[in-house]
Amino acid sequence: MNDTPPLVLEDVGLTLPSAAGPVEILRSLSLTLAGGERVALIGPSGSGKSSVIAVAAGLERPSAGTVRLFGQDLGRLDEDGRARLRRGRVSLVFQSFHLLPNMTAEENVAAPLEIARKPNAMAEARAWLERVGLSARARHYPHQLSGGEQQRVALARALAPRPALLFADEPTGNLDSNNAHHVADLLFQLVEDAGAALLMVTHDPELAKRAQRVVTLRDGRPVETASGAA
Repeated sequence: MNDTPPLVLEDVGLTLPSAAGPVEILRSLSLTLAGGERVALIGPSGSGKSSVIAVAAGLERPSAGTVRLFGQDLGRLDEDGRARLRRGRVSLVFQSFHLLPNMTAEENVAAPLEIARKPNAMAEARAWLERVGLSARARHYPHQLSGGEQQRVALARALAPRPALLFADEPTGNLDSNNAHHVADLLFQLVEDAGAALLMVTHDPELAKRAQRVVTLRDGRPVETASGAA
């Protein structure tokens, strides 16, 4: 059995340039995510929540500290190496859906499966769309879907490869309360079914409480950690 945590951040700092001079986004941030663990990041706007995901997923290089993804130091990998490490093992869900507009719902869900050369990708995509209640919308394009439907497609696409780690950045932020509740239910159910670890950024304290651990950020560093769902 592999007990290596899927994600470890050690004393991570992130400083970005601006017209007014360097801006310190993250400061000596340390965080470990265990296999299958569900962690929510909360905090005021500008506290660095989304930057944590960008750094943790290898989309942004930290200015200081170490990020280990599945035991590998991302600082030792080039862009192609980071992409290979993520492939099939890491998925991301964003507030703004990011569906490919020229592909149908089933084609969007099948895309990562085809990239990973999984057999029967289209059949698998249709099965996932059925799981999120969108069988009847499989041949529809994103512009023909509501916001809630688009986010359900995005969830199906993210979880279809059965990743070990899912990053979710404000996954219900663009949805009305009814759709947000439905998508949240699906998110936690699908993550549990896949056995994936979850690192989720949210401004919604009720959604955060559904995680096992809630970490509050302020000024780029954790200031409080609390238990969430049992």
